[in-house]
Amino acid sequence: MRLALFDLDNTLLDGDSDYLWGEYLVELGVVDGEHYRRENQRYYEAYKAGELDIMDFLAFALEPLAAHPRRQLEQWRADFLERKIMDRIPTASLHLIDRHRAAGELPLIITATNRFVTEPIAQLFGVDHLLATEPEMRNGEFTGRVAGTPCFQDGKLQRLREWLDGQTASLTEAVFYSDSRNDLPLLEAVGRAVAVNPDPALAEIARDRGWPVMRLSVSREG
Repeated sequence: MRLALFDLDNTLLDGDSDYLWGEYLVELGVVDGEHYRRENQRYYEAYKAGELDIMDFLAFALEPLAAHPRRQLEQWRADFLERKIMDRIPTASLHLIDRHRAAGELPLIITATNRFVTEPIAQLFGVDHLLATEPEMRNGEFTGRVAGTPCFQDGKLQRLREWLDGQTASLTEAVFYSDSRNDLPLLEAVGRAVAVNPDPALAEIARDRGWPVMRLSVSREG
């Protein structure tokens, strides 16, 4: 089994689902709007700069999940997908996944964004296998804490290796698509790294190492 690994935010998806979910909560009025928007932006800028304190961010990002019943959260999430995500799915991303599947490879999305937000987005891409940061749950409700290792930076590689344990797939035969410097540990571990819509740091690394660079985005002309 060969793997085709895909980051989600700003790679397959034209946008960042974690950031967009935060903005959506502000629009709903279910969080402190001014404070939450400012902090959401601050964390996003730290992420892009490769300076994010992941546990500090998760304490912020998972708190709204603990503040509301699961049923209400799922209703909001369905609306979020319709209003904020559907028009950010590039046709080229769907075709890329299909090409790998047709070549006999197993598509897997691996993302730092939590599973509650990303699981239905992976389904929209037609990808059955997802590794994401796991929000802790108790009695069917979220606690606001993270379960296990966050799927971020070195943790993304660790989570993938744990998932691979006992399977026949090899990282040396895998391809990984990502936009972010934060994914360098996994990009360096696979047999083929592809920079997609790369941030400035990753673009420079890709040039230095001869990694392919590609663009995936939704046309917003007109």
